[in-house]
Amino acid sequence: MKAQNYENHVRYYPPHHFVFYPVALILLGISIYYTIKSDEQTLIWLFISVVIFLIIWVSFMLRQHYALMNQDRIVRMEMRFRYYVLTGQRLETIENQLSFGQILALRFASDEELPVLTQRALSENLSPKAIKKSIVNWLPDDRRV
Repeated sequence: MKAQNYENHVRYYPPHHFVFYPVALILLGISIYYTIKSDEQTLIWLFISVVIFLIIWVSFMLRQHYALMNQDRIVRMEMRFRYYVLTGQRLETIENQLSFGQILALRFASDEELPVLTQRALSENLSPKAIKKSIVNWLPDDRRV
């Protein structure tokens, strides 16, 4: 597996991103086309278009919502544990000073970099993007959703 870094850390789920969504969008395009071109069955094709759009929207929102809420909880717990193991201090005491985006970005930092980078994020209010770009030894997260 290729080493994970800032440039390649985005992850896709092929059946969902490259099969379901393209097929659903093609069906939506066809139904919209027939909604516009059909003289007698415009309402039926409009209804079909709305239903397909709602299926796409609901699948996107639910996929995102359930997976990300669970992942966010796991990442927060992982970061609390890692920070405590590395520093002997609880992350909870400073966690409210960091945005969740900053915490997410810090999870890619190696154990050697995490305490220092956490303090930098606090003192300099680094953006998540700046945190990720500051990481020298990237700790991959190959199992996230």
